[in-house]
Amino acid sequence: MNVAYGQTIDYVIVVVYFVLILGFGSLFGRYTKSTRDFFFSGQRFSWWLIAFSCVATVVGSYSFIKYAAAGYRYGLSSTMSYLNDWFLVPLFMLGWLPIIYYSRVTSIPEYFEKRFSRPTRVMAVIFILVYLTGYIGINLYTLGVAMNAIIPAFGVFQWAGMIAVIAAIYVTFGGQTAVIMTDLAQGFLLLGAGVLLLYLGIRYLGQHNGQGLSGLAAFWQGLSVEHRLPYSGLSSPEKFPMAGIFWQDLFGSSMFFYFANQGLIMRFLAVKSVAEGRKAIIAVVLFLMPLAALSVGNAGWVGRSMASFGLIPANTEPNQIFMVVAELVARPGVFGLILAALTAALMSTVDTLINAVSAIAVNDIWRPFVAPGRSDGHYLAAARVSSIVFTILGLVLVPLYMSFESIYVAHGAFTAAISPPIIVVVVLGILWKRFSPVAAFLTLLLGGFLVGLSLSFPDLIAPLADFHGMEPGTGYNYMRALYGFLVCSAVGVGASLVWPHKDPASIRGLWVGGIQQARRMFKGSEPNDQEPGLKIRLVLEQGGNAAPNHQDDLPIITMSPDSAQNMKARAGDLVYVADKRWWLGGLRSLHARLAIADGLGKRVLIAAGAIEDSRLNVGEQVLVEKIL
Repeated sequence: MNVAYGQTIDYVIVVVYFVLILGFGSLFGRYTKSTRDFFFSGQRFSWWLIAFSCVATVVGSYSFIKYAAAGYRYGLSSTMSYLNDWFLVPLFMLGWLPIIYYSRVTSIPEYFEKRFSRPTRVMAVIFILVYLTGYIGINLYTLGVAMNAIIPAFGVFQWAGMIAVIAAIYVTFGGQTAVIMTDLAQGFLLLGAGVLLLYLGIRYLGQHNGQGLSGLAAFWQGLSVEHRLPYSGLSSPEKFPMAGIFWQDLFGSSMFFYFANQGLIMRFLAVKSVAEGRKAIIAVVLFLMPLAALSVGNAGWVGRSMASFGLIPANTEPNQIFMVVAELVARPGVFGLILAALTAALMSTVDTLINAVSAIAVNDIWRPFVAPGRSDGHYLAAARVSSIVFTILGLVLVPLYMSFESIYVAHGAFTAAISPPIIVVVVLGILWKRFSPVAAFLTLLLGGFLVGLSLSFPDLIAPLADFHGMEPGTGYNYMRALYGFLVCSAVGVGASLVWPHKDPASIRGLWVGGIQQARRMFKGSEPNDQEPGLKIRLVLEQGGNAAPNHQDDLPIITMSPDSAQNMKARAGDLVYVADKRWWLGGLRSLHARLAIADGLGKRVLIAAGAIEDSRLNVGEQVLVEKIL
C-alpha cells in the first residue's frame, strides 16, 4: 500500500521543478542547428560543466533510495559502490578519451567499424541498442515507482508516461546541450540537497538523542562498529560483500559506464579539448563521486543512528528509510526541495539515455544503412524523431518491468550478461595492436553466448564464487560479470593468436600506440606541442577569410603575429575562442583555425557566419587559446 509523504507545499515545489526543468531544457534548442550540436554540443564546453553534469548522470534512477537502504543495512561501507571508479582513470585518460576524441567518432559502434570491421559494428549496435532501450524503460519504471510513492494520486505507469513526455520534449528540441545544461542544474541540486539532508539529520540527532550529546557525537555513537567501517568483509555479509561489490561494479557497471555507455561518451566528446576532458574525469572520480556517495547514502547512516536512539522504529523498511528520514528532519518546503533533488537524480539519467540512443539510431543505422548521403538537416530531423520513438519504446516496456517481483535483480543479471563482451573488445582494441576484426567479432558473438549460458547454467560461475568464499546463489550474481570478463578475454586472446591483425596501418590512431598519429590526423598537420602559452584577450571584429581551408570545415580566425606569439601558436593551429565570462562554460564559443596577419593589434577577425553560430558579440573582448 502506498503512503503519501509531505504536504501540499512539497508537491507544489516538485511540480514547479518539472515546469522549470522543461523550460530550462527547451531553452537550449536554439543552440542546436546541426547533428554535431545535437549529439556533441559543438564540442565547446569547459571541464567543470561536463564534470557536474556527469555526476547527475551517474546519480540516476533510485540512487537516493537504493543507496540509503544500503547505508541503513551496512553503514558507511555502502560507499563502496561509488568509489571503484579510480581504477579506470589512467586507461580512460591516457587511452580511451584521446582515441575517441581525435578519431572524430560519433558512437562506440562507429569506433568498432574503424578499428575492426562493419560486421563488428553491427554486433555492437545490437548489444548497445538493446541495452540503452531496455535501460530507458527501467529508468522510466523506477521514476514512476519513486513518484508514485511521493504522490500516489497517479499510478506508476501514469507517472512514467508524464516523465517520458517531459524528458522527450527538452531532449528532442535541445539535444546534448539541453541534456548537459539541465543535468548541470540537476547535479547541483541533488548534491546540495544530499549534503543539506546530512546536516539536518545530524542536527536532529543532536536535539533529540536524550543523552545531551552533540549531533556528530550522537551520529557516530548511534552506529555500531560494523556500520562505521568503510569496507564490508571480503565475502560477508552475504548480500553486500566487498569482493562481490568490487567485481560486479567494476566489470558490470563502472567499466561499461566509462568505456561503452554512449551517453557518457557523448558527454566527454562535448568538451572543448582532450585536456579539458582529462580535467573533467579527474574532478568526477576524485571529488564529485565521493561527494555523490555521501549525498545519496547519508540518509541510511542517519537513519541507523536514529533507530539506535529510538527515534524511528527499529524495524523500519530499508527501502523506505530515505523518505522516513527526509520527512522527519526537513520542514515542509525543505522536504519538497529534497523530493525535487530525488526527481532530478532520476530525470538526469533518462535524458542522457534518450539522447544516446538517438545517436546510435542515426549514426549507426539511419546514416550508414538506411539513408546515406543526405543533408545534415535530414539527419538532425531523424535524430529528433528517434528520440521520441525510443522514449515511446522504453515506455512500452514499463508494464513488462512492473510484472517482475524484483526488477533490480533482473536488471543486475541483464547488465552483467551484456557488459563483458563489449568491454573486452574495447579494452583489447585500445591496448593490443594484434587484436583483430575476427577476434573482436567472435568475442561479441561467442563471448556473449558463453555469458548468456551462465544464466541457464549458473554452476559455470561456481569456481569464482568458491574462490572468493561466497555462497553459491548470491555469489553467482556477484561473480557473473567477472566470469564474463574472463571468458570473453579468453575468446578474444585465443582468436587473435589464430587470426592476428594483418594490417597495422589500417588502425593508425585507433589504439594507444598510435595516439600521436591520431592527433596528427585530427589536426591535419603536425601538432604544435609547445607549451600552451597564454589565454589572450582580444576584441572581436567581423571580417577575415570566411572560407575554411581544411576538410573539417572549421572557420578561420585572424590575429596579429604578436598575439600568436603570446599564445605560442602558429598559422594553421587549432584554437578556441570563447566569451570572456568563464561561468558560461563555453556556451558562447567556437573552434577555428588560425591565420596570422599584420596590423591587427589587439583585435581578432572572424567571418560573419561563424560569429552568428558561436553567439559571440562583435566589439567585445573574447578569450583565445591554442588547442593543438
